[in-house]
Amino acid sequence: MASLYVSQHKKKAKALGAALVFEDEASFRQDSTLHATWSKRGVQPTVPVTGARKSIKIFGCVDVFSAKFIYREDEVFNASTYIGFLEQIARIYRNRKVYYVQDNASYHKDKDVWAWFGDNRKWLEVFNLPPYSPELNAAEPLWHHTRKAGTHNRYFATKDELGSSLFSVFKSMQKKPDQIRGYLNPFC
Repeated sequence: MASLYVSQHKKKAKALGAALVFEDEASFRQDSTLHATWSKRGVQPTVPVTGARKSIKIFGCVDVFSAKFIYREDEVFNASTYIGFLEQIARIYRNRKVYYVQDNASYHKDKDVWAWFGDNRKWLEVFNLPPYSPELNAAEPLWHHTRKAGTHNRYFATKDELGSSLFSVFKSMQKKPDQIRGYLNPFC
């Protein structure tokens, strides 16, 4: 039922020439993540680990029609940092109608966040996905792409090295939106 509800707005957004933007957050840890890889038969691949538990927190959103990807790094996920990300989105989309889809993170429901939405309802219409439904969020496959292209089977001695790898993948997605368009097709 929820996907039908979103799909009705998807049709409306397309008809109006509006943007359909899905938002999500992700944390990328500095410690190594192992993933499927090739190796010589009988030789197990190894990736060194630091034991560090540092991470980089990223807000991100994607317009499913244009494949435009926007991101922002922050120290924490909370209402204040989320409003900062929303301001970034506003600078890009304020002169265009936007259907904005978000998940149910607790700070998405904060009174200050909803006051911000109320102040911007002229150009922004907000929809919450059903709880625990990441498969309905078009931003989720981009995090998977980022992990495969930028963090899996890699060693990062410092948090800055992790950041450099992440931002390289993000900039690539921004410069070449066709590389992520395939992930977005089910949501268009």
